[in-house]
Amino acid sequence: MENDYQTEQFVWRDITIEVRYCPDWSPSYAEIYGYPLAHLEIESVNPLKAALPMTETGYRSHFCGAPLIDEEGGPLAFVRAWLEQAADTPEWKAQEAAARQFSLF
Repeated sequence: MENDYQTEQFVWRDITIEVRYCPDWSPSYAEIYGYPLAHLEIESVNPLKAALPMTETGYRSHFCGAPLIDEEGGPLAFVRAWLEQAADTPEWKAQEAAARQFSLF
């Protein structure tokens, strides 16, 4: 069975991010657990493969219950909230600061 994905893009801190979302990745999962298993693919597309707070490679595959995504307001709102929460860590703040500084050597 082929899964149906919705694809949308948004800009976060000058990085264009593509979000591919399948709200019901496994019908069997929904039969067993009573709610659908959602799949998100999050990828930085401009600049290509730019690091994001939750992935150094610019790509992240994530499975979770569809109700969690719905409660946040949909896939884009879910990813935006995840980015903001992950960007609040000392590690990401240090990485952002280092990227802003120019190296002379």
